[in-house]
Amino acid sequence: MVSVAAYAVTSSTSPFEKTTIERRELGPLDVLIEIKFVGICHSDIHTARDEWMGTHYPFVPGHEISGVVVAVGPDVTRHRVGDRVGVGVYVDSCGECDACRDGEEPFCFNGATGTYNSKGRDGEWTLGGYSTHIVVTERFVLSIPDGLELDAAAPLLCAGITLYSPLAHWGVGPGKKVAVAGMGGLGHIGVKIAHAMGAEVTVLSRSLGKKVDGLRFGAEHYYATSDPATFEQLRGRFDLIANTVSANLDIDAYMSMLGIDGTLVELGLPEKPIEVAAFSLARNRRSLAGSLVGGIAQTQQMLNFCAEHSIAAEIEVVSASGIDEAYRRVIAGDVRYRFVIDASTM
Repeated sequence: MVSVAAYAVTSSTSPFEKTTIERRELGPLDVLIEIKFVGICHSDIHTARDEWMGTHYPFVPGHEISGVVVAVGPDVTRHRVGDRVGVGVYVDSCGECDACRDGEEPFCFNGATGTYNSKGRDGEWTLGGYSTHIVVTERFVLSIPDGLELDAAAPLLCAGITLYSPLAHWGVGPGKKVAVAGMGGLGHIGVKIAHAMGAEVTVLSRSLGKKVDGLRFGAEHYYATSDPATFEQLRGRFDLIANTVSANLDIDAYMSMLGIDGTLVELGLPEKPIEVAAFSLARNRRSLAGSLVGGIAQTQQMLNFCAEHSIAAEIEVVSASGIDEAYRRVIAGDVRYRFVIDASTM
């Protein structure tokens, strides 16, 4: 075992404290990564505060990891010492089921292993990237192209693939009209990716406060959903709506903006069950769908796409001592658009 520095919480109400955690010794197919940056995802906050129930303490969050390879196991062929790499939401899966063979590791029939708060196949709880180093099997280590800076690339490992996967799956491209609901840490990357794919992009945000940013990121249109006229004006407009908002919305109102065979993809994770009227689906043959992150191959595709189109997250870098304040600001909506922790401050 290797001892490394990390930041952890010991309960749902405790602040982050510096601690020491153990990483496993390198196995034949393992990669040891020196973490350079790690993004703060809202999922980190939900889990740290046990809002989704089942958090195992002490808990180390972090599944938007960028860094450099410092050692590899003897059988590793995909990565070498010095490579710029990333780790996302999952660090293992069975590799044998239909989902894994199809490159859909998040949907592993035998259960994928999360980067944190997940029991690995060795029976140990995983600890995330709020630390100086992590050991990951090579199959779940991504290559970060030279065109991406490591700090701004880190959020792509969750936020980026969370948007890229449904946009790719539902065939977004030239001639498609796409709306992104919410322009926070997820939504702002979705606007950039959808624009780069060639779609006509509209932002649906509660207010017009981020309109200048939205247009700068590639949106052609920007509407305030606090104005009831928006829903009348946009009735039947979109082929796809990517909803990144975690609060419970009036889904029927949003469904009314879909054209024939349009789809609303739920990416936010609201606290209460989603309610939708049957007629909202029947009219225009609409669909209500959901999506997680993509598999490893698609995540690599996303990173390559973002490097090709100069897409990265808009970030504010913070030190490890500022994690609690960053959490407070995320909840208050006081960030444009993603916090990233400088792991050298661990």
